[in-house]
Amino acid sequence: MINLKNAATAGTYESNDCIVTVKKSEGITIEIDSVVKEQFGEQIHKVALETLSSLNMSNIHLYIKDKGALDYTIIARIKTAIKRLGV
Repeated sequence: MINLKNAATAGTYESNDCIVTVKKSEGITIEIDSVVKEQFGEQIHKVALETLSSLNMSNIHLYIKDKGALDYTIIARIKTAIKRLGV
């Protein structure tokens, strides 16, 4: 997990949700900790990357702690966390 100084979060660690933490960094890095990573890790990564791209984010570290969230939930959490970070 990333250092929470100068970071923003969104979401909960309830079933079918995820906690997204974002922090400014050099380039894009994505960490995924998921109960369904083996089955859906690539899809979660793809959705995260597409969401960052749609927001024109190029220097961000994204940490997703997932408990079975659907794509639209992941997208909403990423957008909210980035808005809270103020970038």
